[in-house]
Amino acid sequence: MTQYNGQCDYGETSPSPPGTAPPAKRRKLTGRAFYESLGSPKYVLAPMVDQSEFAWRLLSRSFLPRPQQPSLLAYTPMLHARLYQKTQSYRDHHFQPTHTSSSNPTADPVAYLDGNPTYDRPLIVQFCANDPHDLLQAAEYVAPYCDAVDLNLGCPQGIARKGHYGSFLQESPNLIHSLVSTLAKNLDIPVTAKMRILNTKEGTLRYAKLLLDAGASWIAVHGRRREQKGHETGLADWSVIRYLRESLPKETVIFANGNILGHEDLDLCLEKTGADGVMSAEGNLCDPGIFAGEDGRREGKKSGEYWVGNDGRSGWRMDIVLRRYLDILYRFVLDKEPPRRNPLFIPNRTTDTYPDTSMESTIPTPRPQSSPLSTSLPSDPRDENEPPKKKSKKDRSYARPTSPNLLAVQAHLFHFLRPLVSKHTYIRDKLARARPGDMEVYEEILSDVEDVTRQGMLEWERDHEQAGSLDVGVAVAGDGRGNAGEEQYEGESSGKAVERCRRPWWICQAYVRPLPKEALEKGSLKLGKKAMKKLEAEERTRVEDEAAEAEAVPKGVEEKRKVVEPVREEMDEIDVVPRKEMAKETMVCG
Repeated sequence: MTQYNGQCDYGETSPSPPGTAPPAKRRKLTGRAFYESLGSPKYVLAPMVDQSEFAWRLLSRSFLPRPQQPSLLAYTPMLHARLYQKTQSYRDHHFQPTHTSSSNPTADPVAYLDGNPTYDRPLIVQFCANDPHDLLQAAEYVAPYCDAVDLNLGCPQGIARKGHYGSFLQESPNLIHSLVSTLAKNLDIPVTAKMRILNTKEGTLRYAKLLLDAGASWIAVHGRRREQKGHETGLADWSVIRYLRESLPKETVIFANGNILGHEDLDLCLEKTGADGVMSAEGNLCDPGIFAGEDGRREGKKSGEYWVGNDGRSGWRMDIVLRRYLDILYRFVLDKEPPRRNPLFIPNRTTDTYPDTSMESTIPTPRPQSSPLSTSLPSDPRDENEPPKKKSKKDRSYARPTSPNLLAVQAHLFHFLRPLVSKHTYIRDKLARARPGDMEVYEEILSDVEDVTRQGMLEWERDHEQAGSLDVGVAVAGDGRGNAGEEQYEGESSGKAVERCRRPWWICQAYVRPLPKEALEKGSLKLGKKAMKKLEAEERTRVEDEAAEAEAVPKGVEEKRKVVEPVREEMDEIDVVPRKEMAKETMVCG
């Protein structure tokens, strides 16, 4: 497998001296040749609404040894093509490849954050669009700073229905073909597409062929249908992705997406689907170290950052993940050194502490910055001896930051600290009140997290290690033991997955969503009046049919019918009333 060197192999040109002919463009690679030029990455950080920004991508890569970090392919959050091509402020606030503006790349050619060849490649920029002209113009802005442009065809949110993009383009195949082909013909870098499966395997295959025929270099396939979202998410169907793999030409590059709770699910998904690569979205939000293989975990064990229990369950400590995340924000986004902190606590060490050198060994040093884009951090010009101001309804000294890396922090913390803040609610309350960019508050939260983690680890050592028991309260995460993927769910219960994924509450872990019938039983999913009437009508019809069959069925067939009946009940579908939605930044898009 070739190693990606952080440089594009296609479409790059350098400014020509006045009076000279422009240099010839390099040959644009597409399809499997393009995929192999990136090093044939197996693991992919999926695009997520306002959640796969630069700092999070860098954090996710940091758990891999430095030489292996380019092997993780990453997507940006979904960008709106029309807004991106029309509004400079939207461009500057959502994609920051240089210190000034991507609108004028020749003004400041020094790489900054997004798409930086040193530590943010390979990178795919994703757009949603419904107009080929808007999409092409937006893509041309980002083309110098990424490896490919992706078309979002999977977003299931209500805002996508209203704006007619994402998965709601499925009924417009001609438009989809035009969007992809316009980029394939006119853009200097490849175009890819991310889609959801349809109601049938055959329809999904026709959909995939449409994208490939239009010029998509690869397809990323989310194994859920458009209506599978929220409490109705359910399981992704890997068999459909396998069907695509077996039905499409061998040279077709396919990424699989769905059902990834822990690291062990990544390789299992590749085995079951035959895909070239596998994406993780929510699994990565809950555990940014999900892509770390044995080499990364081995380094984490040495430093004490990766915890291993006596029963084999293991995971990354939340306190070190938060510390590492804040360090990235300080050094790369805010251009300053992090504050001095206490050494990382390590139990069963003679000094009870261990030097924290993980950042120096896994994260490259950012280059000196000059006049970076404003992050608009909160400032307090008052003297230290001046008494605090009275509380007011609106703090006029606070300026909301514009950097997407600072705006995303609170949501990220709620994701990977979920079990911890569920137990220690005062930290949850402090996090809920934190304002974007208020690093002092986030440092306080870090200190609180480190304190309770120390307490939790000592309690675990005292109460559980000798007994070998596992009493982790609200912790729900994957650990590499037992079955994974689709096999972890039995019938209509997620209990087996929950049990497989249990961890101490201070360890990063996956969130196991309840299946639709479980959500219905718990009351988090409710049927509307029409759905209730339909369900009652179906039940009456079923009872009448059974009564009629009982009279006509011979006695010898009665036992067979009793065996078939439970299977029929499991196949009953739940019709749920669609709800009005707003776009959610924490929702995986596609």
